[in-house]
Amino acid sequence: MRAYHLTAPTLDALVRVDMPRPTAGPGEILIRLGAASLNFLDLAVASGHFPVPAFPLIPVTDGAGTVEAVGEGVAGFNPGDRIIPHLMPQWQGGTMTPEAIAMIRGVTAPGSLADFVVVPAAGAARAPAHLSVVEAAALPIAGTTAWNAVRAGRVRPGSVVVLQGTGGVSLLALQFAKAAGARVIITSSSDAKLERARALGADETLNYRTTPDWASEVKRLTQGRGGDLIIETGGAETFAASLEAAAIGGVVFVIGFLTGGVITAPVFPILGKTLTLKGNNTGSVADFRDMLRAVETLRLRPVVDRVFPFEEARGAYEFQARGGHFGKLAIACD
Repeated sequence: MRAYHLTAPTLDALVRVDMPRPTAGPGEILIRLGAASLNFLDLAVASGHFPVPAFPLIPVTDGAGTVEAVGEGVAGFNPGDRIIPHLMPQWQGGTMTPEAIAMIRGVTAPGSLADFVVVPAAGAARAPAHLSVVEAAALPIAGTTAWNAVRAGRVRPGSVVVLQGTGGVSLLALQFAKAAGARVIITSSSDAKLERARALGADETLNYRTTPDWASEVKRLTQGRGGDLIIETGGAETFAASLEAAAIGGVVFVIGFLTGGVITAPVFPILGKTLTLKGNNTGSVADFRDMLRAVETLRLRPVVDRVFPFEEARGAYEFQARGGHFGKLAIACD
């Protein structure tokens, strides 16, 4: 089968290889992959900013496809079923433990840049029927993270949700929040992207280049209230502003570190507004399946900006690193 190996923590070490097709063992499923989608985690792995135990590895956490074969003892899945594996298949639910997240696809286990992959059946789910394989591949990390953010923020009609950027998590959170009746404010440095976000349902948009004090603008737009949920993606350069923009009793849901991972921020807003700071590690298989049910019920579609051919996988990584995309980037595996 075709596959990619990352042989060292650099994109120069992403090489196309041919290797034997794997076989499903007891409790496992063999998936013929149709598409993979990139996340910031994949860039971090390929640039040495996220540790992996050993090279080479088949990279890219997220993917989707069809069941090719099932191993002994597998029930509920059959050849031909459209399926999405979760990135941490051993974390079935409940509180995260080191043992539950020891297996991470594309990090400690084979990922999605291949024609076939074997995954535990307990860590997979049927793809929503209305989605293409490319759209389905966009859901594991971004969809589960967005779903858990909206749940952590107790989003309901009248809630104010503030989103940073127009990546995959933010745009899925926008759709979940609007479905819950929330008012959504989204930031970006691109007016063109903000216009597209409005078309998806954003109520207000803020260009943080032309409005660097976007936290004060959030307060102004909400008559001093602020956001009940802030999805914090930036890290070092945005964290203090997220605290300022949050409402009394609000939740700052931390999902990224695009501008740096070391934070310096005032303590008083956390104390004075009794804020909840919530870290995130995507979520369990149970969270993943809850998210998929919501996507199917609401007939939501993740935004996929561009699909790269399998042979141009490195180009997809480079495009992701430049940060000019709106939503998700995918790689076709068929």
